[in-house]
Amino acid sequence: MTGGDEPVLLHTDGRAAHIVLNRPRALNALDHTMVRRVDEALTAWEHDPAVETVVVTGAGERGLCAGGDIRVVHDDARDGDGTASAAFWRDEYHLNARIAHYPKPYVAVMDGIVMGGGVGISAHGSVRIVTERSRIAMPETGIGFVPDVGGTRLLALAPGELGTLLALTGTAIGAADALLCGLADHYVPSASLGTLLDDLAELPAQDAVARHVRQPPPGELAQRREWIDACFAADAAEEIVRRLLAHGDPAAKETAETLLAKSPTAVKVTLTAVRRARSLGSLEQALDQEYRVSCAALATADLVEGIRAQVIDKDRRPRWSPATLTDVTDADVHRFFAPLGDRELGLGPGPGRTDHDNT
Repeated sequence: MTGGDEPVLLHTDGRAAHIVLNRPRALNALDHTMVRRVDEALTAWEHDPAVETVVVTGAGERGLCAGGDIRVVHDDARDGDGTASAAFWRDEYHLNARIAHYPKPYVAVMDGIVMGGGVGISAHGSVRIVTERSRIAMPETGIGFVPDVGGTRLLALAPGELGTLLALTGTAIGAADALLCGLADHYVPSASLGTLLDDLAELPAQDAVARHVRQPPPGELAQRREWIDACFAADAAEEIVRRLLAHGDPAAKETAETLLAKSPTAVKVTLTAVRRARSLGSLEQALDQEYRVSCAALATADLVEGIRAQVIDKDRRPRWSPATLTDVTDADVHRFFAPLGDRELGLGPGPGRTDHDNT
């Protein structure tokens, strides 16, 4: 294993190679160095016949990864020219796509908190494990940002409108709901993780995991599908809120209040991004779209203000601009999807272009 102070620890155990995200005090938040080291490790292990399985875990007791290091993004958007964040996202999104197509079993242990970039480094894997401690979310609208790392694609493919709910509100879900939404494959009690990792050293990944899979505790989303699907099927964010408030279920009203506390611009852009991701043909095309949206977000006041309110000052009182959904125009939303020319991510067919680019 590499040195204990390294942000990513790498070691092999039998037939398994391990990536340990090692910034426990920052809840293993990803920075550019970590993304590069993970990618380098995947390159080395892809061509190593002694490695049959790759396993990703997080150091500490709190979770796999709370997302990207948004303090760095905040400072870059406020004081810099955005090039550092754009370069980080470029490498991060390439890594997300690589994970989705990795030729060896990629076992992501989604124990504890898994949010934002943590979803990107885990939920594209081929073997995704959740526990009773898992809390999975794409909480970007709460910081004036939009789900990325392939999150719009993952959420667009969730049953009914569950993904729309999660994308707009940033709601954190547990194991059963993650399985329902297609963000995870297997439930393993946290007490069994140590033995599971031992078995991965000796057995093929699916055989090792099968020894420990159990039924998860009940979730919440399945019993709420009726009002979630009815309300979140609306084409406009304002209409979604209206339906939620009119529904009568207290949980629907609470959801409306949650949504209304998010960045109005981010909510509207997110709704458009998820709807578009449904019709895109691949994860790569969704990542191309997300890269345009992320780069556009760097120039908005809401991203800096949202990170300030939630992470820097922690007053939890962001002052969004525009302040309401009705104040966000269609032109405001469409600007986020404008082609980037020679700055495109370019993962999908053509120079990163999709059919939506000309709309």
